[in-house]
Amino acid sequence: MGNWFQQSIVSTGRLPLFCYFVMLIAAFIATRINVRLIRAKVGWFRNVNVGEMHIHHVVFGVVLMLVGGVTLIVSPGSQAGTAVAASVFGVGSALVLDEFALILHLHDVYWEEEGRTSVDAVFIAVAVTGLLLIGLRPLTWDYGTPVNPAALIVANLALAVVTLLKGKIWTGMAGLFVPPMLLVGAIRLARPGSPWAHWFFARRSPRKMARAIHREERWRRPVIKGKIAFQEFLSGRHDLPSTRRGRRHT
Repeated sequence: MGNWFQQSIVSTGRLPLFCYFVMLIAAFIATRINVRLIRAKVGWFRNVNVGEMHIHHVVFGVVLMLVGGVTLIVSPGSQAGTAVAASVFGVGSALVLDEFALILHLHDVYWEEEGRTSVDAVFIAVAVTGLLLIGLRPLTWDYGTPVNPAALIVANLALAVVTLLKGKIWTGMAGLFVPPMLLVGAIRLARPGSPWAHWFFARRSPRKMARAIHREERWRRPVIKGKIAFQEFLSGRHDLPSTRRGRRHT
């Protein structure tokens, strides 16, 4: 194990990324344990308040990201020092992403259905960092073909945009590292609630929309239910009634 770590992580210069990856996961799990204990009113676990103001942990996350990011910029270049800064940045990232839904909606939806967006954001960050850690790189262009590398990168980006617009977030993100996935995602039928479906066949092609809804209910819903069950096991139940419905922005 020690030899593997030395050869695959330290010698390849991935120690800072490894520290970021570990601290991102550890800080997210620790944060979720803490907020679940606060919600259950266990012992001395309480929210941080200054007078009547509740200080969300995203605030501490922003501060830690600034500290870690600036340290990475001004670091003299030693891998050990960079690893410490990356660890601080990882903790800050976990705190910020854990309240990503609050930033997105500009409203405290932490335990509401919309709050699952935060868990999705953390999962995506962990997945992308894990792919980088094993040596994969986004928008890889060296396929051993005579095609211009710049053209391949542009093509990959275009396919990624189409895939994401079709509502296939995980396929689009993973496809940046494994380009053939983008081709499959871009060709296949869009999800019924996606922008692509709304723009191109919600009204123009009821048959396509019916097919999309059928696929969603038959194949996608069971996967989503499994994902939600795992998320709730890890992060707690997002079971409060939504306060976003009917809200108007000014």
